[in-house]
Amino acid sequence: QLQLVESGGGLVQPGGSLRLSCAVSGVTSSYVAIGWFRQAPGKEREGVSCIMSIGGGTNYADSVKGRFTISRDNAKNMVYLQMNSLKPEDTAVYYCAAATFTVQAMCTRIHGYRYWGQGTQVTVSS
Repeated sequence: QLQLVESGGGLVQPGGSLRLSCAVSGVTSSYVAIGWFRQAPGKEREGVSCIMSIGGGTNYADSVKGRFTISRDNAKNMVYLQMNSLKPEDTAVYYCAAATFTVQAMCTRIHGYRYWGQGTQVTVSS
């Protein structure tokens, strides 16, 4: 079993930055990747970024490449999502999740993610 808790969401102006954090606890050897997903009202949940537990390989959705950076601190069991140059269309509830099976090239896809956090709201508005 794994537990994931997100933090760091809030209200930010367009062009601003936020850093989301995901605290992972439990049997931390049981996952192969941590992903960040988001869901805006009336839209499907979409993958934003992911990082593999072995090797640290990353992947990003095209919509956030060059603006978002995922990273991890293995000693603290933390995963971060640094979000820069935020746009109103980035507004959503952001979730971190742990995958029990996936590969780097596909780790932004929801398939394979078994454990989910409760989400944190990010609002980009002037």
